[in-house]
Formats: sequence, C-alpha cells, structure tokens
Amino acid sequence: MADKKLFFALWPSHRQQEILRDAIMPSLSTVEGTAVDRRSWHITLVYLGDFPEERIPALLSAAELIEPGQIRLRFDSISFWQQPKIACVHTKTVPAELEHLVQSLQQAMIPFGFEPDPRVYRPHITVARKVRAFPEVRLMRPVELTWSEFELVESISIRGGVQYRPVKQ
Repeated sequence: MADKKLFFALWPSHRQQEILRDAIMPSLSTVEGTAVDRRSWHITLVYLGDFPEERIPALLSAAELIEPGQIRLRFDSISFWQQPKIACVHTKTVPAELEHLVQSLQQAMIPFGFEPDPRVYRPHITVARKVRAFPEVRLMRPVELTWSEFELVESISIRGGVQYRPVKQ
C-alpha cells in the first residue's frame, strides 16, 4: 500500500464557508494572488505528512479518543505571510480548547513516529496563494465560527495544485 499525505483539520461546513466568504470578499478583492476555492478552506490542526495507508485505521482509532469540545474562533483580519506567499484569514487569539485539541492530537500521534512542530500554533485559513505583499487588512465585521468535530484529511497533488479529501470525521 502507498503512503498518503494526511493532516487533521477543522473543516468549515458549506454554511460556514458562505459566511466567511461574504465577510472577507470586500477585503480580499484588494489582494493580488490566486484565490483558493472555498471548498478547500480549512484550519490545519496537525500536519502528519506521508503516512502509511495500512496504518490509517490505527490512526483513526487513536484520534477517536480525543474529544474536541466546542471550539469558537473569531476571524478579524487578512494577513500576508511572506514565507509561503499566502493571504490568510486568522485569529488574534487561540482559545484554550483549540490549544488543548492540537496538543492532544500531537501527543496521540507520537506512537506513529510523529514529532510535534516546535513552532507556535497559528490557526488560519489560506484564502489566496502566490500573493503579492500587502499590509494587514481588517475585516469590516469579524466572523465567529464554531466547531465541535475535526477531520482527517488527505492532500492529493493534482495538475496545477492540490485537492483535499476528508478521510474521516
């Protein structure tokens, strides 16, 4: 069996995508870059990378033991991130429930050979790629979204980009 590129994520529902789209479009229209299809919007919790397909059932069993609770995120601005040249909508603060979920997932993945990322966790949704630098843009009205579930997602390379496919909620 082959490896699959996997990550855990908060995946916005169709309604959440619409709410976010309506809130960011006036601000995003000033950003030069390639828009990310809203059906691909997500908040990465833990990126696993290449993972053996035959070990996915065990991975899912470990993840099922984690209770995410209610995670409420308030998105209030769009920023330029130089290193990947992306525009992302993000939060100013990381709620304790989200920090706990990320840490719990990281700990649960250690037996699978995962090494936690030492960088500070910064929840965000990439809304454009190949972006020219721009100053931070405040949203006209902040958006609050809530999740009580997370998903295992596969990243599939396709011509001209990447496609995401939820494996299991």
